[in-house]
Amino acid sequence: MSQSLSDKSTLVVFSGDLDKAIASFIIGTGAAAMGKEVTMFFTFWGLNILRKENAEPVKKPFVEKMFGWILPKGPERLGISKLNMGGLGAKMMKGIMKKKNIVSLQELMELAKELDIKIVACTMSMDVLGITKEELIDGIEYAGVASYLADAEQSNINLFV
Repeated sequence: MSQSLSDKSTLVVFSGDLDKAIASFIIGTGAAAMGKEVTMFFTFWGLNILRKENAEPVKKPFVEKMFGWILPKGPERLGISKLNMGGLGAKMMKGIMKKKNIVSLQELMELAKELDIKIVACTMSMDVLGITKEELIDGIEYAGVASYLADAEQSNINLFV
């Protein structure tokens, strides 16, 4: 008896580190290129990847404003997980990627949209960190953990990065 495998994959993107963000999008776009239906669920620090670099100021309580000041805004400002050295490590990594003709995180994010990857921001994490929809990039969805779990339940592959 032949067992058919799901054509769906899910990724939880928890980390806001540049190297892990790149890996998440490489895996996601690779799965989509193979014909998989991909959902990428961004939660907690992973939401920083989806932040606009120059978002219009949003009126918020003080603590939520502090999170906004402290957390990196978008893919250009992410550090790497090891040897960040005040941002020097991230600059070195981007330089090597460019030299070796490896696409940037921003290009991977655009490719993910072109491949119809479902990019979902976790609304509970947004509430905890004081992040509003206006501060996140366009073309994404907003949902809670129940929505992610429903997608994951139907998936053949489920990764946590």
